[in-house]
Amino acid sequence: MSRVLAYTSPARGHLFPITPILDELKSRGHEVALRTLDSQVELMRARGFDAEPVDPAIVRIPHDDYRGRTPLQAQKRAVRVFCRRAEVEVTDLRRAIDAVTPDLVLADIGTWGAMAAAEAWGGRWAAWCPYPLPLPSKDAPPFGPGLKPASGPLGHLRDVALRPFLFGALERIVRPHMNEVRHSAGLPPIHGAKDMFAAPDLLLYMTAEPFEYPRRDWPDNVRLIGPCDWDPPQDPPAWLDDIAGPIVLVTTSSEFQDDGRLVRTAIEALAGEPVRVIATLPSGDPRAFDTPPNATVVDFAPHGHILDRAAVAITHGGMGATQKALARGVPVCAVPFGRDQFEVARRVEHAGAGTRVPARRLTPARLRDAVQRAMRCHDGAGRIAAAYRAAGGAARAADELFPDTQNAGQMAGARASSVRD
Repeated sequence: MSRVLAYTSPARGHLFPITPILDELKSRGHEVALRTLDSQVELMRARGFDAEPVDPAIVRIPHDDYRGRTPLQAQKRAVRVFCRRAEVEVTDLRRAIDAVTPDLVLADIGTWGAMAAAEAWGGRWAAWCPYPLPLPSKDAPPFGPGLKPASGPLGHLRDVALRPFLFGALERIVRPHMNEVRHSAGLPPIHGAKDMFAAPDLLLYMTAEPFEYPRRDWPDNVRLIGPCDWDPPQDPPAWLDDIAGPIVLVTTSSEFQDDGRLVRTAIEALAGEPVRVIATLPSGDPRAFDTPPNATVVDFAPHGHILDRAAVAITHGGMGATQKALARGVPVCAVPFGRDQFEVARRVEHAGAGTRVPARRLTPARLRDAVQRAMRCHDGAGRIAAAYRAAGGAARAADELFPDTQNAGQMAGARASSVRD
C-alpha cells in the first residue's frame, strides 16, 4: 500500500472535510501522515494518522480580510494572507515530504505554498477544495459577488460583459502574488486561474451539482465528490436532550471575520418565536452575549448532533456549515459577510434549498422573515441531500486517488456519480 501526506490550512473548516477521506484511505491499508493546526493534532493521532502541527508561523498570520471596506480591499487582504503563509508553507511541506517520503501528497487548495511545493516535488499529488471553486465558465455567472445565474440572451450578455471585470480583476490581484510563490518553489509562472487549478493530478471538489451550477466545461482533473461531512467523535451536549421544540442552528466562521452580529441579530429576531436558538462561535467569545431563555451560545458544539434535530440553519454562508445542513436535508438561511460566502448564499437560494440575506441588509425583521421562508424549503434541501449522496463522498475520493484499490461496487458508484458521464 501507499504512504499519503495531507497538508491543511490552519482551520478546522479545512481539516474536517478531508478527515473522512483520510479515514477511508487508512481503512484500505494506506499509511496516512498529516500536517494541520496544532490544536487538532492529538485528535488526528487518535484516528491512527501520523499527525504533526504545521509551522506555528503560519498560524500566527490570521485572516484580516474582514477589515476591508470594499470587496476589492477584502480580496487584496486575503491574497496577502495567503502569500505570507505561502512563504512558510513551501519550506514546511518540503520538510514533511523529506520526513514522510510519501507516494502521494494531498494539499489544501487554500495553501498556495504547499501546492507549489507539491507540484515542484515531482511526485503524484492532488488537491481538495472545500469551498466554491473560482473557475471561469460559460455556464456560470462570473465568480465573486454572488450574481444570479443568467436567464435568456440578456443574462448571458451580462455575463460576457462582466466576466473580464469581475473575474479578470480577481486574477489580476492573485496572479502576480501566486507567481512569486511559484518562483520561490522553482516553478514557471501561471497565466490564470485555469492554470492554477489544472496543476494537480486530481482536484477533489467537495460539492455536487445541482448545488454547484451545472457546467459543461469542468477541467479534466476536477471530480465533484460531494461534501465529506465529519464532526469530532463526541456525545451530544447534555442540554440538547432538554430541548423539545424546533431548533434553529446559527453558525459563524471558524476563521475570524467579525460576524458575531449574526448571532446577536438571530437571538433578537427569534426571541419571541417558538424555537430554540443554538449558536456556535468558534472564533469569538460566547460570554459576550446576553441570551434569552430560548437561546444558547457556545464556542463549539458538534453541528451534526444539532442538525439532526434542526428545522433550519442560519449560516454565515460558509461552505462547510451550509453543506453540512443541506446534506441532512435541513434548509438554510445564508447571511454572507465576505470571502466566498456570497457565492454560497446565492447557490442556496438558486437551488430552492433556503433563503439569502446580505449582511449589509441584516435586521431582526428581515432575518425572521427569511428564516420563516427557509423553513418551507425542505423539498429543495432534500434534493440537494440526495445529490450529495449520489456523488460518492469519501469512498469516491479514495477510488479516484487509488483506482487499483476500489472494488467493483465502488467502481459502479463512481461511474454513476460522475458529472461528465
